[in-house]
Amino acid sequence: MHAICIHEHGGPEALRYEEVSTSEPGAGEARVRIEAAGLNYIDVYHRTGLYPSVNMPFTPGMEGAGVVEAVGSGVTEINVGDRVAYAMHQGSYTEEAIVPSGVLVPLPDSIDTQSAAAAMLQGMTAHYLTRSTYPLSTGDTALVHAAAGGVGLLLIQMAKTLGTRVLGTVSTPEKAQFAKDAGADDVILYTQTDFEAEVKRLTDGQGVDVVYDSVAKTTFDKSLNCLRPRGYLVLFGQSSGPVPPLDLSRLSSGSLFVTRPGLGHHAANRAELMERAGNLFEWIAAGTLKLRIDRTFPLQDAAAAHRALEGRQTTGKVLLIP
Repeated sequence: MHAICIHEHGGPEALRYEEVSTSEPGAGEARVRIEAAGLNYIDVYHRTGLYPSVNMPFTPGMEGAGVVEAVGSGVTEINVGDRVAYAMHQGSYTEEAIVPSGVLVPLPDSIDTQSAAAAMLQGMTAHYLTRSTYPLSTGDTALVHAAAGGVGLLLIQMAKTLGTRVLGTVSTPEKAQFAKDAGADDVILYTQTDFEAEVKRLTDGQGVDVVYDSVAKTTFDKSLNCLRPRGYLVLFGQSSGPVPPLDLSRLSSGSLFVTRPGLGHHAANRAELMERAGNLFEWIAAGTLKLRIDRTFPLQDAAAAHRALEGRQTTGKVLLIP
C-alpha cells in the first residue's frame, strides 16, 4: 500500500508518498481502509516539529474515515465491514491505517465518509469549545478568529444555536461572506481594520465574553484587550506561532481567564467521544450543521494540500483522498 511518510521535520516537501507494508491489527485494534483523511493544522505542527512527534519516520494525519477491513482480538466496539471515522490518532495519511478500536465511531447511513472525515476533529473541537470550555448561552458575545476556517465555520453555527452573538475575523471579502453565511453577526476584515478597535466599537466599549483564538502569536495581545471583565481567552491553536511567556499579572486588568484546551482531554473516554460525535452526525443529518469541504487532494498531493492550508488559500475543510 501507499502512505505519506515524514523522515525529517521541514516544509511541505518533507511529505513523501511511499510504498509501505500492510500491517495486521493487534489486540484492541482494527485495520481501516481509509476513504478520506482530514487535513488539520495540527498536521503542520507535527510536520515542522513544533509539536513533538513519534520516532522517525512517521505518517501524519489525525483524522480519517473508511471501512473496517480486519480486527484484532478483544475488539467489541466495531465489526469488519463497518463504516467508521476517528480523530486524534496519528497516521491517517495512508491507504490503510491501524487504529485503536476504542476511538472508532460507527457511521450512521446518513453520513458519508467524506463528511465524517470533514467533521470529526474540527467538529468535536467546536463542540467542546462551545459546550465545555466556555459554555455559551443566550446573551453572550463571542469573537471567533479565523472565522472562515474549518473550525470557525462550525463554531459559528454551534454558537448561533445557543443564542450567542458572534463576531468573526477573516482576511478577505470572500471569506467574510462564508462567515456571514454561517451565521456570524459581524465580520471584521483584519487586513483592513484593526480588529481590537472594531470589537470595541461593535460592543460599545464593553468587550466580548469569550475569544476563540486558533491564531495565537499575532492575535493574543489584542484578543486579551477585547475581553470584558472576567472574560475568557480560549487558545486552541497557534497557526501564527506560539504565544511568548505571559506575565500573569496582566490578567488582573479585568480578572481575565486564559486557557489552552485540547480535544484529547474532551473526548477522553468512549462515552464522551460517542456523545460529541453523535451530536455532530445528528445535526449534519438534520441540516442544522452544514459542512463546507473546500477541496480534496489525492493522497500523493499532500504537500500541495499543506501549501494551500498554510497559505490561507482554503475555507472550510480540506481532505486527502487515497
